[in-house]
Amino acid sequence: MNPLLERLNPYPFERLRALTAGITPNPELRHISLGMGEPKHPAPAVVEQALMANLKGLSSYPLTAGDPALRAAIAGWVGRRYGVQIDAATQVLPVNGSREALFAFAQTVIEPTRPGATVVCPNPFYQIYEGAALLAGAQPAFANSDPARNFAANWGQIDGATWARTQLLYVCSPGNPTGAVMPLDEWRELFELSDRHGFVIASDECYSEIYFREEAPLGALEAAQKLGRGDFRNLVVFSSLSKRSNVPGMRSGFVAGDADILKKFLLYRTYHGSAMSPMVQAASIAAWNDEAHVRANRDEYRAKFAAVTPMLAQVLDVALPDAGFYLWAGVPGGDDVAFAQGLLAQYNVAVLPGSLLAREAHGHNPGAGRVRLALVADQAECLEAAERIVRFTETYL
Repeated sequence: MNPLLERLNPYPFERLRALTAGITPNPELRHISLGMGEPKHPAPAVVEQALMANLKGLSSYPLTAGDPALRAAIAGWVGRRYGVQIDAATQVLPVNGSREALFAFAQTVIEPTRPGATVVCPNPFYQIYEGAALLAGAQPAFANSDPARNFAANWGQIDGATWARTQLLYVCSPGNPTGAVMPLDEWRELFELSDRHGFVIASDECYSEIYFREEAPLGALEAAQKLGRGDFRNLVVFSSLSKRSNVPGMRSGFVAGDADILKKFLLYRTYHGSAMSPMVQAASIAAWNDEAHVRANRDEYRAKFAAVTPMLAQVLDVALPDAGFYLWAGVPGGDDVAFAQGLLAQYNVAVLPGSLLAREAHGHNPGAGRVRLALVADQAECLEAAERIVRFTETYL
């Protein structure tokens, strides 16, 4: 067996199951889960109709590079959303959801024979980044989130020697779990570091279409263009329909950016066997070409967050994030695991302890003392969960 498999850490939900295995939730209350970030809003009819209308696509092998019509639809959406023109033939590839692409990308980019091969990640983080680094033969290094800067990653914690060994940097904007969006100055800093040290930037933007202010979150391609980097050198963006269009089961997304890197990534993917089903491609075209369902989805999240956030702010350290569908809440007493265990036992509400989403780095675990609340269910269920959390917290200490 590949010995690198032994380096993988248990997934957060696996660790949470172990931590709650001996707990019997209050049987008088129905279970409500705010733990898993799985969209619960209905899939849009336009996507379902396109999927069913293209069932005959099952009888043919798809191209790994995707149908030109799908690449054109994605390029068109990027142009409308970010004001950035990309070449549909060379600067975009469809992928089976951003998760598989984020993982596979490290296997393409990392050269493990170079001494000290390093992948830098934000902390807390989506665990795929760490797993991808470890299985590519690299070591992860972490930049902790800074509560004083709206939980933005503190890239200044990474010293020059580490940057010099870095081959890949994962960024997540809007962030999971914090919801922080990277501003242009932060992108300028990372692009300068990439130019100096030669590493590739993988920008995970799967939460880009769920936001609470009028201005949409800045994207990496948009930032690059604003900073005179229209060739997108050493930059690849990862996006997905899962959150934008409420179709996580469809497994559809795209990567876009540096044409030279995408050419190599396509070569890898051709061998990897990761072509997207023709019927999913057809449904994806329908999704990328329709914004009405995206606006309706965003409005539903805005209404939920407007109702729930003030309630929880009475008892927890929590505020409206920049974007995404999580609340990143500080708990009284600072023990996020004990808080989650007690909430499940007494009020049958599941939340994810923040310490499970982070690693000990620079002297502490930046997720400790916080919980991630995924407001993915309908508003009534989220409000009921919030009411239970308020009651629990008022008697917690």
